[in-house]
Amino acid sequence: MGLMSRFSTLLIGFLFTVMAFGQTNRSSAALTIKGTVKGMENKVPIPGVEVSTSRGEYTTTNAMGEFQIAAAIGETITFRSAEIETVRHRLTSKEELEVLVEGYRPSRTYSKRKESGSRNIMSHSRYLDSAYHYKTSDLEKSIDFITKSITKLGKRGNDKELASSLTALGEIYTYHGQYDLAITNYKDALSASSTAKTRLLLGSAYLQNGEFTLAETELTKLTDSKALNSLQRIDLYEALGDTYKGLKQFKRAIDFYRQGLTIAEKNQRSTKIIDLNSKIGESYANLNRVGIAEGFYNNSLSLSKKETPQRKIEENEKVADFYSEKNRYDEEIRLRKSSLNELSQLKPENKVSRSATVPKQDTVTAQRINYKIANAYIAQDKLDEAIPYLQRSIVEADDQNDLVVKKDATRRLSEVYRNQGDFTKALESYQAYVGIVDSLYIRKEQEISRAARFNREIATKQNRISSLEQERQLSQSKYDLAVTQQQLFQENSKRQRWIIYSLLGGIFLLATTLFLFYRNNQQQKWANNLLALKTLRTQMNPHFIFNALNSVNNFIAKSDERSANRFLSEFSVLMRSVLENSEEDFIPLSKELELLKLYVKLEHSRFEDKFDYDIAINESVDVDAFKIPPMLLQPYIENAIWHGLRYKEEKGFLNINVLPEDENTLQIQIVDNGIGRKQSAKLKTQNQKKQKSKGMGNIKKRIGILNTMYKSQVTVAVDNLNSDGTGTKVILRLKKDGWS
Repeated sequence: MGLMSRFSTLLIGFLFTVMAFGQTNRSSAALTIKGTVKGMENKVPIPGVEVSTSRGEYTTTNAMGEFQIAAAIGETITFRSAEIETVRHRLTSKEELEVLVEGYRPSRTYSKRKESGSRNIMSHSRYLDSAYHYKTSDLEKSIDFITKSITKLGKRGNDKELASSLTALGEIYTYHGQYDLAITNYKDALSASSTAKTRLLLGSAYLQNGEFTLAETELTKLTDSKALNSLQRIDLYEALGDTYKGLKQFKRAIDFYRQGLTIAEKNQRSTKIIDLNSKIGESYANLNRVGIAEGFYNNSLSLSKKETPQRKIEENEKVADFYSEKNRYDEEIRLRKSSLNELSQLKPENKVSRSATVPKQDTVTAQRINYKIANAYIAQDKLDEAIPYLQRSIVEADDQNDLVVKKDATRRLSEVYRNQGDFTKALESYQAYVGIVDSLYIRKEQEISRAARFNREIATKQNRISSLEQERQLSQSKYDLAVTQQQLFQENSKRQRWIIYSLLGGIFLLATTLFLFYRNNQQQKWANNLLALKTLRTQMNPHFIFNALNSVNNFIAKSDERSANRFLSEFSVLMRSVLENSEEDFIPLSKELELLKLYVKLEHSRFEDKFDYDIAINESVDVDAFKIPPMLLQPYIENAIWHGLRYKEEKGFLNINVLPEDENTLQIQIVDNGIGRKQSAKLKTQNQKKQKSKGMGNIKKRIGILNTMYKSQVTVAVDNLNSDGTGTKVILRLKKDGWS
């Protein structure tokens, strides 16, 4: 028999779904498989074992004998070490592997380390047992033991042990009605290690917190799970039934209750059989199918007689509540009197106070049962019969310090006396009721104060636990990163390295080529745009000069030599500035405004009888902070004068306003009250109609190119000033620092 016979592989069917980020590019079907390699006799973990797959994935076991590797179903995983003979295992399902090796003897140093780790795990279990022990009696102690159990795991504690601590904490919070905190801890437990038990508890916590849709989502995930035992599956179907009952989907609730009942009957779970019969009856009652409901209630009553007296009393009260809802008061009274009789025979320590099947707000007590019997008599207008039960309810409630029932019974007794016409007793009862309300109010205030203080203490402890978990996660992440780096460093497969480097090299070359192509393309586009702008600027200058010389010619034609000389002098100053700026892509807005002032002055000297003008710059505008392409505004002003104001019969007006729109944008408004664009078009000659204004055409092209290059830094809107089509308003919006 060969050495291979000394090894055996145990496969434990836990489903682990984690994301293998580093492996997804190699195979879309890859899973992250976790496992351990241990000695069979002493369960001592074996560190340093090389773990590899048939397609080249590689790792080694850590100090706890744990490993994690990407593999696909059907692949062979190989385990190699100098201390063991090579073992091969073919992966058949999503599973956690535990490889047990016969005859393995660790070194002395490692044995000590393992012994220390084992002590930590044992201490963790003891603390967890203590937490469960105090769950029902001392919430603070329970939480303290949970904290100690997590602390004992250390910063690299096992995920399963951590999940068990968080699940236990969730169960403790659930018992004490702290459902939000319970939900938080169940979620954290699932993040550490997903189990069917924890998910079932999370769904049940959502249910108890009234979050029925979330409960449905979590519980439905378990319907196909094979990890649930028979009792857990009964709990699952019961919880799903409760969920759909909460969602008012009673037929679906009944379906799940029946499934749970079938399993409970098969496994002889008598308590669950009673509960589910009762809940099916309640659901049929909600569907107004009274006959079927009564049948299931009778089943639960009959079965409860075989159980403890407490259980029988609980079922009596459930069925009595059903009779009360259906106004069957005689049957209700009969059952409740039976409950009182059973309750009186119980020892004080065995009396029913609260159970999983009885809501907290409706505990089974003698005072409450007496109160309900009295209400049943009152509903039948049998006031004399009701009074003794109300009085007994008050006495028993006073004995048990149950102010809530005492308050309700006293108020009800006052109403009964009033209806009988005994106003003296009614007043006495009402005064007693007022006194009880005051006492109850004081008690509620004290309870609220205690609850607030208690909640603060719980929050502090929960924050401590959350902090421990965050520290552990951070430490574990650092540890995992170090292990991963070590694995990458130790990787010795030349073929795999060659493939990776080849792929990286190809990707790098492709990325470089695409980048260079993109950059050259962008540079070419930029150069083309700059050339187009320069061409348009060179076209603007002759056009402007031509229009200005027409103005000089007009003065000469009128033999107005003095005006022509003055115009030429100012025109030369304007032209010098225009030519100086012609090679600039952008100039300060202040320079552009100075040129516009000179230009408008020259045009006004020519058409002095046609228009007046005003150039207003808002004081809050820093014109030096904005830049603008040269000669961008002049064509709009020229259009306003030549095509709007020049043809106006009476004297017109040109307004140029510079004002802020927001912190980074300003408006330049060019407004004239001329004849308007429509009337101006009618006055054009045939030759003018065939040709568009070169100045305006160039401006539109320049703005289009500039906005393409600088992401819409200039917008221009042209509209009629008045509703009758007269006047024109141009609004140009300019952004600050938009040309960098």
